[in-house]
Amino acid sequence: MGRSFESVRQRVKRIADRWARSSRALKKEDQQYGEKLVELAKKHSSEAFIGCDDPLEAAVFSELVEMLKHQDQIESRMRKDVDR
Repeated sequence: MGRSFESVRQRVKRIADRWARSSRALKKEDQQYGEKLVELAKKHSSEAFIGCDDPLEAAVFSELVEMLKHQDQIESRMRKDVDR
């Protein structure tokens, strides 16, 4: 017998699919950012979704982790440039 309910991962995928459609409706110059959000929402599918019951929470958590990692990389590069 199959599942009668969707997992958080499946629901996040549905959210990401809706965001992908919404991204295509954005201005051309903004579409790349919408597409990036879709990518980030799916990035931590296994790790982030275990602790989240809400698929939107899981998608946003995944995106925030990636944004913070990116921020740390930028700050690290800036510190290296200052130290030179």
